[in-house]
Amino acid sequence: MPELPAPDYPAEVRTRLDADAAEIVARYPDSRSALLPLLHLVQAEEGHVTRSGIRFCAEVLGLTTAEVTAVSTFYSMYRRKPSGDYQVGVCTNTLCAVMGGDAIFEQLQDHLGVGNGETTEDGKVTLEHIECNAACDFAPVVMVNWEFFDNQTPESARRLVDDLRAGRPVQPTRGAPLCTYKETARILAGFPDQRPGAVEATGPAGDPSLLGLRLAKGEAPPSRVVSPRSSFPVQDQPSAHDEAAATHPSSHDEPEQTSASDPHHPAPPAPDRGPGTTPDTQSGPATEEGE
Repeated sequence: MPELPAPDYPAEVRTRLDADAAEIVARYPDSRSALLPLLHLVQAEEGHVTRSGIRFCAEVLGLTTAEVTAVSTFYSMYRRKPSGDYQVGVCTNTLCAVMGGDAIFEQLQDHLGVGNGETTEDGKVTLEHIECNAACDFAPVVMVNWEFFDNQTPESARRLVDDLRAGRPVQPTRGAPLCTYKETARILAGFPDQRPGAVEATGPAGDPSLLGLRLAKGEAPPSRVVSPRSSFPVQDQPSAHDEAAATHPSSHDEPEQTSASDPHHPAPPAPDRGPGTTPDTQSGPATEEGE
């Protein structure tokens, strides 16, 4: 049985979307370039990209519904099904994971009673694990509708989702006040962000992000060098490596001789195999060719 045509939006909704779409398309020299923001626009209408939204985008841009569907299913920021007012994404990429992101995600699944990509019964929260949010210096990071909640713990993450479900005010660690997913989608479509503090949120990066730059410019005192091998003194007189450690912040990462790097298992002196011997390739005394 062939699939029924996608329903059109009600007349008042279609009129409003047509005006918004015209404003978006006018920003681009080629109308097809407007597809991504148009998908955000229709997502802002219903909370996910519906068949009606795909039909609308295709008609506005002169594309087939297959072309629009291909794009909407490629990018993870477009939802395929109804979901919550708040998309709670837990970063489980490498640094956030080792700093506790995996534990946060597992506890939130148990606490909310949902799996990855699933929504709570009250329709408030959709939980998912996400890839790097480019905020590794604040790990582990949780994002709600793409707003940052830095340096999270399982306990703070549970309080966060409880506040979201209860309708209590929630303030991101940095950036503008939190808004719903539909409101976020409209902002991503390119319309002005009217939230208080939205402009300030685009300002300088936080202190952890800028510390390395300040150190390089000499604007911050250098970190104290703590060599992991300093508890194993191997010689009475300071070596060239010790002198470098006092001036170079990363000198303790330089290679050392085995006897210096592991005093408990020093390497024996290399045997003198005599002339004509290739080191580490001969198991016995060197012999003259032909003997």
